[in-house]
Amino acid sequence: MKILSIDTATEACSVALLVDNRVDEIFEVLGRGHAERVLPMVDEILQRSGLELKDLDAIAVGRGPGAFTGVRIAVSTAQGLSLGSGVPLVPISELYALGVRALDEHVMIRQALVCLDARMGEVYWGLVTRTENGFELVGEGLAAPADVPLPSGRDELLAVGHGFRAYAHLSERVRPRAAHIDVDMLPHAADMARLAVVEVDFGRTVTAARLEPVYLRNDVAMRSAKP
Repeated sequence: MKILSIDTATEACSVALLVDNRVDEIFEVLGRGHAERVLPMVDEILQRSGLELKDLDAIAVGRGPGAFTGVRIAVSTAQGLSLGSGVPLVPISELYALGVRALDEHVMIRQALVCLDARMGEVYWGLVTRTENGFELVGEGLAAPADVPLPSGRDELLAVGHGFRAYAHLSERVRPRAAHIDVDMLPHAADMARLAVVEVDFGRTVTAARLEPVYLRNDVAMRSAKP
């Protein structure tokens, strides 16, 4: 299987190419400039493989949540590539990809709570669990740090994402159960490419017209205008 993946929803900008379970990735942390950088990265990674867009089975894309502009860049880039090539798309949650990356690094832990700073005193949260057949995104949402739902039970968990750095009291909430807290880990297109394999196998792809960003917040313009 051949899958190109694109992610620009956070300060990280990355593209990856999976070919028969081997992944090549270009990953950069940028302050800004994702829109100018992402297509050259796509061109570079395809040239390194000797493949063209028409050779791909799918294009995976980080569909959010994340920075509004970043999410739009990834989605519109993937739509353009799909329209030009006819290659189907696979939307992947930023929170899911980040949780899976954390669980891959800590194989004895079964669940990861991912929190990305959403500004305005809120975080994007997602709970990812390890299953017998892989991983599952149990839920995701937008909440104030005090309202982020913690998984039931007493099992250890991983706390991942810069939301835990932005809101110290959120870290304190999870610390009694956290086997590890990583405030620097960012989503990677490489993980999205691997996750997309299962989606393609089950036929869970969409056309460019049906790909939609996931913001989880719809009133950003109104709320950001408040003092």
